[in-house]
Amino acid sequence: MKEKTIDYVLRATWMGVQKMYNEEAGKKGSTMATGFALISIDPEEGTASTALGPKMGMEATSLSRTLKTMEEKGLIERRPNPLDGRGVIIHLTDFGREMRAFSKGVVVQFDEAVKQAISEEDLKTYKKVANTILDLINNKKIYTSDKI
Repeated sequence: MKEKTIDYVLRATWMGVQKMYNEEAGKKGSTMATGFALISIDPEEGTASTALGPKMGMEATSLSRTLKTMEEKGLIERRPNPLDGRGVIIHLTDFGREMRAFSKGVVVQFDEAVKQAISEEDLKTYKKVANTILDLINNKKIYTSDKI
């Protein structure tokens, strides 16, 4: 394929980032999904389990499986929500905070490497383009009729 589609470039880039993050997380016996969850949990107050899925963009089934694994590894603990007895707040354990710091460091190192290799102007353009694509998707502006 001489000219790659926008979809191909997005997918290939994300797959590369995902593989890289999983390789780094694997050094600590973890995964990208676990690292992302750790970063998404408020280290002081905890995070309601119902707020975590939307915050991470994960389906309930995948999130449930990730949280179960995290609990088994001693990264998190579930506590009843004091404001809603039916709800649960996910809190980091000391080990969870340690792994959160590791995960955050991996993300920061990636950001710094990209910022060193790409000019600030090009990164602004990239973010603008990515946000425009996301807006087109979120506002259902791509498949507006039965053209397919």
